[in-house]
Amino acid sequence: MVQVTLDEITHDPQTYLDLVEAGQTLVILKAGKPVAEIKPIVSGAKTPRPFGLCAGEFTVPEDFYAPLPKNILEEFEGR
Repeated sequence: MVQVTLDEITHDPQTYLDLVEAGQTLVILKAGKPVAEIKPIVSGAKTPRPFGLCAGEFTVPEDFYAPLPKNILEEFEGR
């Protein structure tokens, strides 16, 4: 974690951008107190997940779309 003032960033922004790109987090100080952070963007998964990873591990029960019992509906409604 690198602590830096706004003046330092404005004098040499490319150097600080290179630090962030390399994985560093910048903490921007104002009057010696931290006020903001600049962090590198963490990219998500490189390849999409394949379909059907959990195929066969769950089956939808026959009564899945049946209405809920009255007492459960009342609890959802806060009664």
